[in-house]
This record gives sequence, C-alpha cells and structure tokens, in this order.
Amino acid sequence: MNKLKPALSALIVACATGAVMAQDIKGNPAEGQKKNAMCIGCHGLPGYQSSFPEIYKVPKISGQSAKYIVAALNAYKQGERKHPSMRAQAESLSDQDMADLGAYYESHGAGGPALPAKPTQQPSAKVAELLKKAACVSCHGDNYAKPISPEFPKIAGQHADYTFVALKAYKTEKNPNVGRSNGVMAGIVKPFTNAELKAIAAYLGSLQGDLKTIPEDRFR
Repeated sequence: MNKLKPALSALIVACATGAVMAQDIKGNPAEGQKKNAMCIGCHGLPGYQSSFPEIYKVPKISGQSAKYIVAALNAYKQGERKHPSMRAQAESLSDQDMADLGAYYESHGAGGPALPAKPTQQPSAKVAELLKKAACVSCHGDNYAKPISPEFPKIAGQHADYTFVALKAYKTEKNPNVGRSNGVMAGIVKPFTNAELKAIAAYLGSLQGDLKTIPEDRFR
C-alpha cells in the first residue's frame, strides 16, 4: 500500500484539477433525458448482456455520480478505455452532452435509502485479505458506495461479471480494442490472478448500493 500512496495522491490531484476545469459546464437532467437514446438500448434494459469482449451484463449507471459518468465517457472518447462501440458513442457527444447525461443518470440515485457506513455483509477471510491488498476503500469508500472523489465510481452492488471484466481490462496491454489505460488501477490489479479478481467482484456485487438499471417507460 505504501508504494501506491504517491500514485493515488497524484490521481486524486489530477481528478480535482479536472473537476475545477469542468465547473463551467453544468449538466441539466431534463436535457440529458432527451439525449439518452443511445444509452437506453443497453443501460435501460435490466439484465442486458454485452458480448464484447466476452459475455457480461452491461453496467448499472443510474445512481452513479455525474462526474464519474463524464470522466468515463471522456476516457472512451480519448481512447483511454478501449471499446469500439462505446468509443463511437462517446465521440458523438459534446462536453455539454456528457454533462447533461451525467446529471440525468446521477438524478436516478436521489431519494434512495441511506446506505450503511460500512457493508453489513462481511467478506470471507480470503476476500477480506484481497480487498486489503487492493486497498479498494482508499478510493471507493468504506462502503464501496461513497468514493473519496466523484470522478471515481461507486462499485457496491455493480454487476459482478461487469466489474470482473473491467478489472481485467486494466491488465490488458497492446490490444487495440480491449483495455483501459490507468496507471494506478493497472498497478493495483496486475498482481492479482483472474480468479482473485472474480472473487473481489463477486463480493462487491453482493453489497447494497445506489446503482440501478432504470428502464425507460417504453421498455416497462
């Protein structure tokens, strides 16, 4: 963990700087709802599965913070997250579009029940050691649903198979269509086997969180 502290600090500073630069762009949830046609075909269908690069449920994004959604879309747009269809979607969005979509999906988490400060469901001893080694709480919060910065994702209650695929992506190198470029996350996940990452993802997915898949009225 001591080796990760400088990198974590640098990432937090970078995110804070980005947040200051983005303050002029205020998202409008009502406008975001008008612009989400490209999102609802996957993220508005409960249990919908992607088949690239393997089969997994697409992530729950309702209830994520607006700033994380904007950061993720920008990462796809800039190629830091490699996913052909997501990059194509992100490239079509302006900064205002992203801010509006982020505000819309963040609003889905408003008014929900208060989450416990720490998970009520305890991990197995093995998973507890893995979580400690990965220091997940350092960025994602003690309950994995209140990150220390809104640019970081809430991960409690996220689909386990998606989280597993996302974690593996940070280990992927020299693949033009798959992988995520983030030095901190890459450094964290590379020491873990895929079986260990799957165990972490399964535990996180079992926790109570703010994340949801909220279908549009036309899909209900």
